[in-house]
Amino acid sequence: MRSISLILKKFSGPVLLLACFTVLGFSAKAQGDAKKGEALFKTSACAGCHAIDKRMTGPALGDVMTSITDDKWLAKWVHDSQALVKANDHQAVDIFNKYNQSIMPAFPSVSDVDVADIAAYARAEWKTIQEAKAKAPVAAATGDSGPSNLVVFGLIGVIVLAFIIILILNRVIGTLERLLSKGSVSLIEEEVSEEVIPVDRWATVKKLAKNKKLVFFILFCGTFALGSWTWFALWNTNVHTGYQPVQPIKFPHDLHAGVMQIQCQYCHSGAFKSKNASIPSLNVCMNCHKTVKTESPEIQKIYAALGYDPQTAKYDSSKARPIQWIRIHNLPDFAYFNHSQHVKVGGLKCQTCHGPVETMKEVYQYSPLTMKWCIQCHKRTDINMKGNAYYENMIQVHDLIKRGVKVTPAQLGGIECGKCHY
Repeated sequence: MRSISLILKKFSGPVLLLACFTVLGFSAKAQGDAKKGEALFKTSACAGCHAIDKRMTGPALGDVMTSITDDKWLAKWVHDSQALVKANDHQAVDIFNKYNQSIMPAFPSVSDVDVADIAAYARAEWKTIQEAKAKAPVAAATGDSGPSNLVVFGLIGVIVLAFIIILILNRVIGTLERLLSKGSVSLIEEEVSEEVIPVDRWATVKKLAKNKKLVFFILFCGTFALGSWTWFALWNTNVHTGYQPVQPIKFPHDLHAGVMQIQCQYCHSGAFKSKNASIPSLNVCMNCHKTVKTESPEIQKIYAALGYDPQTAKYDSSKARPIQWIRIHNLPDFAYFNHSQHVKVGGLKCQTCHGPVETMKEVYQYSPLTMKWCIQCHKRTDINMKGNAYYENMIQVHDLIKRGVKVTPAQLGGIECGKCHY
């Protein structure tokens, strides 16, 4: 027994040490909230330099966060990356060299919890993107394009063909009538009068006007053509597809959202949390353009609107004036549309309604935004209820109704601001 106790005593130290390292390893593992991380990522400066699955100014966050699981180390990197590089931290030096020694700005005000939340969101979104690529889904989105050109040209072809057939039949009928008249009447030679008979130029028209079938066909075709034109004119009334006004400042979306891959909600932050997507304030532009492209004439317009002097880096409110942006997408007053309900609850991408904005030099109205177009989208879009608080609440209320429990309007969202104030 004494020998066994000596053996246990000998190995107890290494075993305890190994257990401590294991606990520390698990505690360093990300325990962040992915939902909070998504909101932080989209509303903070992260989205200005990083994307989840693509390299922008900085690396793709999903790839980096998946390879680095120590959130405490990530927090140190976010607080001051260059301090780790100067301290010869091997992981920091590897990342710094891998991405062409691009210096990441220090964010000492970001808490460790926020870093863990953003890391959790990046890992979850990266996993979802990789799974989606593996499944290779087929995108099916049909717009409200109206009647096809093939149908229109086909109708025109049928009308022209019918007109030709009627003309041929009339000529055949006329020829048969002449042959019958020659067979029943004897030929009598008549003296030709020296008097010249005037030619009636409208004789052919008068003859055609007496043909009831031809007159009916022409009237039918005219009525059909006029009705079709009226239908198309009424169908496209107040539909502004392709509307592209000239804005007071040229903002190239293909550069910012395409080349730079800046998230839409970095500028239009209201789309995630309110009814309106909101026009970004010029202060959002100044986050970058205090130092970027300061010589551009379009950036100078922003400086003039803010009363900003780039030489002294000071603002003069007496010189500031609002920019008269021209609204592109307009809905009728009786139509209610909530951006947050579609973006946050429905999980739709901005391109679903606004088209490939990342390729537009100047934004224009891509979709017709008609009632038919909205209804078609509502019919073919699947609802993902997993992890969605809104639909989970609806399921809970439905279960209460089935059990005969009293349900109030408040449980159905009846006290939300947007139910009355919109």
